[in-house]
Amino acid sequence: MESKEIVRWQDTEALRRFQMIAPLVADGVDAARRVELRKEIALKNDLSERTIRRYETAYWSNAFEGLKPVSRISGEVKGPFPGFAKVLDEAILLKREVPSRSVNQIIFILESEKVVQPGQLTRPTLQRYLYRAGFGRKQMKKYSEAQNSSSKRFCKPHRMMLAQADIKYVMRLPIGKNGAKVQCYIAALIDDHSRFILSSGVEDIYRKAILKWGTFQSTYVDNGKQFVSTQLIRTLTRLGIKHKRAKPYAAASKGKIEVYNRLINSYIAECKAEKIRTLEEANIFWDLFVEEYYHDKPHEGIAEYYHAQGVDVPEEGITPRQEFNRDSVSLRFLDAGVVGEAFLHHESRIVDKAGCISFRGMKYETSISLIGATVEIAYDPMKPEELTVSYPGIPSFTAKPLQIGEYCAQKPEIPVSMLPVEPESSRFLAALQRKREETKQHNADAISFAAFRKEAGSDV
Repeated sequence: MESKEIVRWQDTEALRRFQMIAPLVADGVDAARRVELRKEIALKNDLSERTIRRYETAYWSNAFEGLKPVSRISGEVKGPFPGFAKVLDEAILLKREVPSRSVNQIIFILESEKVVQPGQLTRPTLQRYLYRAGFGRKQMKKYSEAQNSSSKRFCKPHRMMLAQADIKYVMRLPIGKNGAKVQCYIAALIDDHSRFILSSGVEDIYRKAILKWGTFQSTYVDNGKQFVSTQLIRTLTRLGIKHKRAKPYAAASKGKIEVYNRLINSYIAECKAEKIRTLEEANIFWDLFVEEYYHDKPHEGIAEYYHAQGVDVPEEGITPRQEFNRDSVSLRFLDAGVVGEAFLHHESRIVDKAGCISFRGMKYETSISLIGATVEIAYDPMKPEELTVSYPGIPSFTAKPLQIGEYCAQKPEIPVSMLPVEPESSRFLAALQRKREETKQHNADAISFAAFRKEAGSDV
């Protein structure tokens, strides 16, 4: 089979598989429904559920490309029996799924899934064809070792597709009480493609980056509590940014930020040489280091990326600033109000009998009409003294810190709905009178009925 025909065959087969599993990979399908769909699809296409699950896994791993048959010879060989090309394709998929699977295990699975009849496929035959396709035992061992090594590389083709975040602990400065040394750190958000530092500092790096450079498609973080908090994930989701976590102990998967971390070790050494004592000095020199050194220094990782693509790189190299600025993809900015709203923190508070709520050790005035109610407060963590109070049925408003003056404050105006009403009479006493009348009537009826029974008895 010619190479073009092989490609066409692979595309056709991948499309066929995708059409089968399309209901499984659609958005909004829960786990229970997915189990039912898998059974229905397997029955309809005369396949095992394991096969459908393998297709599904391949799609999630590498999208449409993952569904393409990878056999380099399946379109060229006839094999020992009709339909062998399809059997070999399934065997390769099983090998890719778990590289440590033996040939005997693969045959066992294929027979149990009724892809082949018992005894139809022999071990030497499958082993020979797997080796020719590049999936022999020694070949897969090298592949597995490569997968587990630190040489795995990835790079997004454009800026603002992925932003990697990490924290680097730097030095201890005497900025604590009585000159006690405090451990300082720098949080950074770096563009995956250009290695350009979008934002850095101690906190709020995501908001600063989005306001200055625009939004990005996704972020990739380690499992530090600063980057996996529910608040951050909720905020990024509201802005349409996907939140992705690195696997535990998988430092190699965050190679770019780790290389950046090694680079700033030189910054730490210079700070020690300068004998920096204050946080302000440390921030000033860090900004100089980033803007005057890191961003304008040719980056080997950028050159390596283009060499891998077969593209020539200028002899002087390419800096992160140059790579970020020359990208053809436009930056996408969001309204500052939308960004600010997304980064608000939300908490609940109960309004006390004075119409106040407590927040971070302070009292804030709300409204007498909300006494005893549980309200929601929204605040900017950078300006926690400004609280917005929300409660169903009333417009949101800003709560002000309680002012305790020299004299008693004027009594707050009580809502009309809470004002006392002058009664025309006691409705409770009236209810008692009605009950008394009902009791009298009930007793009278009982006496009349008893007399009736006596008279009726005398006639018998």
